[in-house]
Amino acid sequence: MTPQEPPSGPTGSPHTHLVVLRGPSGAGKTTVATAVRARLGHGVALVQQDVLRRVVLREHDVPGGLNIALIATVCRFSLDAGYHVILEGILTAARYGPMLRRLAADHRGHTTFFYFDVPFAETVRRHATRPQAEEFTAEDMHGWYAASGRLDAPGEQIIDTTSSTKASVDRIVAYVARNEPDAS
Repeated sequence: MTPQEPPSGPTGSPHTHLVVLRGPSGAGKTTVATAVRARLGHGVALVQQDVLRRVVLREHDVPGGLNIALIATVCRFSLDAGYHVILEGILTAARYGPMLRRLAADHRGHTTFFYFDVPFAETVRRHATRPQAEEFTAEDMHGWYAASGRLDAPGEQIIDTTSSTKASVDRIVAYVARNEPDAS
């Protein structure tokens, strides 16, 4: 395996959850992910594409980027340690889809994908209210928006603009609770 190749093989346990929140920049993924983690409590790893790619590696989002393998490695490490994992980011289908599908196939527990389907104009409006609003433009966002797209993974769920932050958090927390091994 080269550093660019994401790891593969069984990961996690029947008791771990992998929740993947994907969608365009400004769709609300980070806000929802941090709120879900707070509600679920300890034992939940939050893996953020932007942190690993932009902060840790200082890497542009390019085909075959090292961040893809790093994201997979951090998710697998956390799942193998018994943590539930919330992975969030734009995670474009073309670049990240193969890694995400492999991770889902290898995960021994419950995996679900939530796609934030938010119109471009709304993502730009939301972005203007964020602390990092000066870091990139609506033009930058447009390129990312066009590439984000649904993964069309089995069971992928859609979160659209009619879902408030609270409703989205409640929905994801309920999904995790409903799929606990001890749930009836």
